[in-house]
Parts: sequence; structure tokens; C-alpha cells
Amino acid sequence: MSIDTGAIDALVGDGPAAWDTTGLIPVDVLRKLGGMGVLCAEVPARFGGPGADVFASGELTAHVGALCSSLRSIMTVQGIAAATVLRFGDREQRRDYLGQLTSGRLACVAFSEPGAGSDLAGIATRIRPADDGTGDALVSGEKMWITGAVYADVIVVYGLFGDGPSGAAAVVPTDAPGVRIEQVKDPLGCRAATHSRVVLDDVRVPARAVLGGGGQPLPLLFTTALSYGRMSVAWGCAGILRGCLAAATADARTREQGGSPIAEHQLVARHLAELYTSERIATQVCRHAAEQWERGAADAPVAAVLAKQVAATHATRGAATAVQVLASRGFTDGHVVARAYRDAKAMELIEGSTEISQLILARHVLDTV
Repeated sequence: MSIDTGAIDALVGDGPAAWDTTGLIPVDVLRKLGGMGVLCAEVPARFGGPGADVFASGELTAHVGALCSSLRSIMTVQGIAAATVLRFGDREQRRDYLGQLTSGRLACVAFSEPGAGSDLAGIATRIRPADDGTGDALVSGEKMWITGAVYADVIVVYGLFGDGPSGAAAVVPTDAPGVRIEQVKDPLGCRAATHSRVVLDDVRVPARAVLGGGGQPLPLLFTTALSYGRMSVAWGCAGILRGCLAAATADARTREQGGSPIAEHQLVARHLAELYTSERIATQVCRHAAEQWERGAADAPVAAVLAKQVAATHATRGAATAVQVLASRGFTDGHVVARAYRDAKAMELIEGSTEISQLILARHVLDTV
């Protein structure tokens, strides 16, 4: 099953500009894209997904990222949710949940907490068996900066399992008693992706909602999910650069200063060259990470960190360059380069900040070189 990017373009249309200013994507658009398999393209065909390989999924993510980073962010969290179910769910859970996620149901994932971002030792959320003999599980905790919770039908919540140090992921309906979602107002970037505080107050879910029964090593649980997220963000940053390059090139070709297109001025031409270089670098580091992931290399998680680090920093600089080329034309909310300028900065913070990524890479060098 292949995904027609033309169908995505037709469905998205010129919506991203309005979505950015209103801070919302129409839910029917998200459900249609979900039903097309766009939001979690790597789900195998036997579970109702397109079955895209990691390279095709990456290029699809870049395509969506060039259109709208908020939409790509929803694609990322739905993809993480699906990857977590695929990796840790049993056969029945895979069939049930993946079937839902490829037929229009929407999911988000809940990692970070007020006192725990990349620091797993700070995780306080607990997923524990109820002690009333029902076989149910109770989920308690507070999550922060949860992308897409406003749209989601279910949240894949990550936390500690029982009273021990192991981990678990539970699929929690957003309308379950004890779930409270409070949207963060006016974020700097990816405004239409929505970001929320999610409070879980002894939320009761059936035992089958705990993927694989729980008890997985916490680092494995988080690394699996974060590696997918970092790869998706990196490809999305390549998309940001492609969108900026297209907008800056089109403007430089047609806008004149001193009787000639500004593209003929050497300083502007240098900006275009730098944008092109950044896009190529981001794309190549994403492809390298995809290759490592595809062959199951031991350093695949580090390659994902590298891809995210390189692509995000280049996207931040590239978006600023695009704004410089377009000048006042790109200085309005909703414009593709204005969105990119704010959205790219967010990419340096999510899925591990630039500084956290640098620490991971430094540790890898110290351990292997």
C-alpha cells in the first residue's frame, strides 16, 4: 500500500497558515490522514497500515514537515504510539490498537513530567495493578508538554510499573474518569500541534491496556520510543529546510532590487547556497540514521540522536536565513518561513534538547573512539 503525497497536499491545501494563527488543525483532517495511513506509515499491512520501510516513512515525514510542522508533530506522536504498541504489545494488543490507529483514531504519547524530561530517574508516574481483585490497572501521575493530547482519543502513558524500578506503557482513553487535559496557551512553535499538561488521577484501565503486561526495562521502553521520535523530528527538520529553500528561491527569483532579481546579488545567492547545503546535510544524516535503524545496528539510537541534533540545528539556522531573504514578506504569522522560524527552534528542545543530545554524543565518543 503506497501513500499518495498528492492526496495529502490536496487535503492540507493552504490550511497550515490558518492553523498556525488559530492554533488548531481540524480534527476531521487528522482523522482522514490517519485513515490514509499517513500518521503511522510504518505499521505493517497485516495490521492495516501502509507498511512503509524506514526510508519511505522518513521521506513522507519530510514531505509533511515541509507543509506544516504542527501536522508533522501529530504524525510523530502517532508514530511513536504505534511503534510502542508494535514493539511491546502482545498479538491481540497489536491487532486491536494498530487497527484503530490506521483507521482514523488518534493517539498521543506522554513522556515528560514537570520534574523529568530526559532524566529517567525523575519519572514519578506509576502504572500499577489495582488491589481490589478486578485485574484492572491504575495510572497516576502528571505529564507536561504533551503534543496532540487535545485531539487524541487515547494517550500512551509511560511510567514506572508497580512498586519497582521497571517500566510500563499503558493505553489510556482521554475520556476516562480521572484524566484531565489542560492546554498550554500560545506556545512559541508548532502552535497547531497543541501542547498540554495531562493529569492522571488513579485512572482505571483494563489489564489488557498495559502493553505486554508491563515490567519492561525502563531504559529500553524509553529508548525505543525516543529513537523513533528523534528520527521523525530529524526528517521533519529536513522538511522545514525544503520548505524554506523553496520559498526563499521563489522569492529571490522574482523580487527585484536595483533592476535585477535579488538572486543575482551575491550576498543573497550565498544565503540560497547555505540553505541548500543545510537541506542536503540534514537529509544525508537522516538517511544514515535510517540505514542504521534498518539493519539493527547497535549504534542506531545514537545515529538517531545525531540526526536529530544535526537536522534541528541546521533547520534553526536555515529558517532564520529564509526570513532574511524574504524580509518583510516572510515576517507575518502563518507564512511558511515565519512558521519555520518558530517551529525549528522547538525542534532543538523536544525529544532531548540540543545540550542533552550533545551529552549523549560525547558519551558515545568517550565509550567507542
